Amino acid sequence: MRETNPARGNAPAGRILDWAAAAMGAGASIAETRTLHDDQGPWRLSVVSCGRTTEVVLRAPTPRIDAAGIATGATALALAAQHGLPAPRLLAADLDGSASGVPATLETAAAGTTAWSSPPSVERLRSTGAALALVHSVAMTPCEHLPFRPRPIAVDDFAADRRAGRMPTTPLLRTADDLITAHGLPSGEPVFLHGDVWPGNLVWTRDDIVTLIDWKTAGVGAPGVDLGELRKQVAITFGPDAPAHVLDGWEGHSGVRPRYVAYWDAVAALNTPTELIGAPTHRRDAFLRMALSKLG
Repeated sequence: MRETNPARGNAPAGRILDWAAAAMGAGASIAETRTLHDDQGPWRLSVVSCGRTTEVVLRAPTPRIDAAGIATGATALALAAQHGLPAPRLLAADLDGSASGVPATLETAAAGTTAWSSPPSVERLRSTGAALALVHSVAMTPCEHLPFRPRPIAVDDFAADRRAGRMPTTPLLRTADDLITAHGLPSGEPVFLHGDVWPGNLVWTRDDIVTLIDWKTAGVGAPGVDLGELRKQVAITFGPDAPAHVLDGWEGHSGVRPRYVAYWDAVAALNTPTELIGAPTHRRDAFLRMALSKLG
């Protein structure tokens, strides 16, 4: 019988670990398994083969991530490798679960840390924008496992939740939602998107080389989907000056000005809970007000 949940307690089940070890080559074994998200997957595995230890990341469905997210992540990593983008490399995939028991992928573990100094350096903020511009240089149309994304973290739609009364709202959020709905989706050529760009999905080496991780909500759409999300995230985390440096980095690498920045900033701000937990809601609101003041 095929397993439907790979986790037993805090560790993945034996069958999926056997698959991961086999994917790393004959004689490979798993020496250590560590969770990377509280008590759930993904998992960081220490794999021993021929006397050497390699760190890899195992992904499989959890209460937070379904099979579609696993398939999207695998497809995105394959495309990232094809274009030399700053992302982990896909080592193995079993998307139908025929070998591992559940849909699963294995990828390289990005070297470095997700920790940021506070305040962050201007150079680091610009580097994040430049990294996104590199991803967005891949023009493409939606395809299997990489669907059209009209907003960041497209599995969430907090604006729709507020409209439907499933979440409380505020005058600012209601006004912003009305303006964005009336504005309509801007036109533009679609590009490859990461889909969930925030400081925790950016891994830095000591030399400030960045790798984008966690591609489970990747897709295709306007560059502003990613750019607006990152600008919102750094505004909330680091303050109102940070978003401009992200924009500078994106423009410097791409050589063009992004279109509809205010629209996509507002879309990103709207796709958040009404009250933020563990983050200053007033910074989100200030970011949103600035976007609305520039919305044409």
